[in-house]
Amino acid sequence: MLRAWCLLGLVTTSFAASAVVGRHDVDDARYRIAGSDFPALVDMPSEGHGVLIAPRWVVTAAHTLPMHSELGEVEINGRSRQVERVVTHPGYRTLPQPLIDQATASGEAMLIVVFLAATDDIALIKLQHSVTDVAPVGLHRTGDEAGRTIKLVGKGAAGTGDTGHSPNGPNRTELRRAFNTVSSAWDRWLCYVFDAPPEALPLEGTLGNGDSGGPLLVEVDDDWRVAGLGAWKVVSGDVRTARPGRYGQTACNVRLSHYADWIKREISPPPASGPTP
Repeated sequence: MLRAWCLLGLVTTSFAASAVVGRHDVDDARYRIAGSDFPALVDMPSEGHGVLIAPRWVVTAAHTLPMHSELGEVEINGRSRQVERVVTHPGYRTLPQPLIDQATASGEAMLIVVFLAATDDIALIKLQHSVTDVAPVGLHRTGDEAGRTIKLVGKGAAGTGDTGHSPNGPNRTELRRAFNTVSSAWDRWLCYVFDAPPEALPLEGTLGNGDSGGPLLVEVDDDWRVAGLGAWKVVSGDVRTARPGRYGQTACNVRLSHYADWIKREISPPPASGPTP
């Protein structure tokens, strides 16, 4: 579907993100990790992720939410968790069907990239009950992401940078992690480039289709904090035939430091009302 094609499970120039795609000269086993290595990863229904950031709150990319139904539950640490409500950022807009139709007909999707760059692709999920078996992950709130090494975690489509991965799935595979370097960070987005060897990091990688909403983590004082969420990537050529996850592609991700105040307002309990003086 084009939605996943553009947004890491979505487009093209802009493909939606999937599971971790790694170097062609590194054994895939080196990328795979156990679920216990990052239990705060949230599995959305079918595909896509989120991150547990408070006992009852999950942050995710808004485009991972079901389009035609309410979100009833998510999975955390192998257990289903019931959803109380969803808070979508007021600046989020869904991709217009005419843009999708034009890209499908012509193979050119630059206006989709422009559209994606201008929307606030973030949502919060409040759970019915507190999660007590998993520790939430803190937010990276400072705007110093550019140039930092990040860790990517996801279960989306897998492949290698020389050939990429199939845009048709599967978009839910084994849990993997990889690393990259933030090349730019501004306003809503932080981005990185999937470099080929020999410039690549030892476990260089990029998110693939199905990894939308999955975490980009930075290390601060021996603690990993979530700085971004997988969103979309830019690929060159005809979007009808181009393969996501190849060397040289740029992935753009929701920059959580930009939304830190909004997140704090939404998840903070309302002030207690006292007696009228």
